[in-house]
Amino acid sequence: MAATARFLLRRATRLSRRNVNVASAETAARCGRRLAPCRCFGDAAEERSTHFGFETVPEAEKAKRVYKVFENVAHNYDTMNDAMSLGIHRLWKDALLHAMHPQPGAQLLDVAGGTGDISFRFLEYVRSQQERRAARSTQTPSWRDIPSSSSEDQARPRESHAVVCDINKEMLRAGQRRADSAGVVAGLSWVAGDAEELPFDDDQFDIYTVAFGIRNVTRVDQALKEALRVLKPGGRFMCLEFSKVTNPVLARLYDAYSFNVIPALGEVIAADWKSYQYLVESIRKFPDQEEFQLMIEDAGFFCVRYSNLTGGVVALHSGFKL
Repeated sequence: MAATARFLLRRATRLSRRNVNVASAETAARCGRRLAPCRCFGDAAEERSTHFGFETVPEAEKAKRVYKVFENVAHNYDTMNDAMSLGIHRLWKDALLHAMHPQPGAQLLDVAGGTGDISFRFLEYVRSQQERRAARSTQTPSWRDIPSSSSEDQARPRESHAVVCDINKEMLRAGQRRADSAGVVAGLSWVAGDAEELPFDDDQFDIYTVAFGIRNVTRVDQALKEALRVLKPGGRFMCLEFSKVTNPVLARLYDAYSFNVIPALGEVIAADWKSYQYLVESIRKFPDQEEFQLMIEDAGFFCVRYSNLTGGVVALHSGFKL
């Protein structure tokens, strides 16, 4: 009940702010005056600050420091994911794919895709769907199936494709090495790009995913707008991200583990305490489930929902472009 009340209060506050802004603009228009531009959109962009973990830093500095963090961890990224989550991250990513349920022909953009975990799963899932369809097509169809079988043969979907987009070139290189060793080549592309300014045309993708990456973006609202832009009408936004634990006892255990164990694992496995200390802190600075849902809605998505995994350690958010 308390969480619901907080969610409704936040929504009412946002709506009231919008109404105040609209009313101010209308009043200014009637009086023949123009409103002064907000300082946050002024020329002195370098003066805007944000968080880097628990530190307050200029926006431009955060982007550089986040880049350095992932440059440092790229080589041991997959090993550390297994160590930090005790392998549970694999179940979270599987849950994302089952919720996505992509069909053959789907075009995926995996932003902050790093070493390709989501894209590999996407291609494997689509391939399994194709195999099921092929198995059904080899069976002798009943009279009811004959018309649909003929129409399917005439209109075969184009091949599915996954684009891994990451701003960090070291992460992309690590992903490409992993793809080469696994023999994953067909239907996969690697693109260096910024989530806040994607190098793609409008209405290009059926699905946009970002797994454990959006909290590292400097301007999350801008990244969400870019996600909306590159999705086709009817396309789906899906975000897997660490969130707020809902159970108080689990929350205390999770905090103790995060701050005491994860940086130590980073030091032992990757010889890098500071990068993993930042990653733990960045989780605490990211909006909780309800707040992030509102941000996704504000960006223009519809039917926005979320589900908690492992008691809210991770949340899966989903929304559609109409």
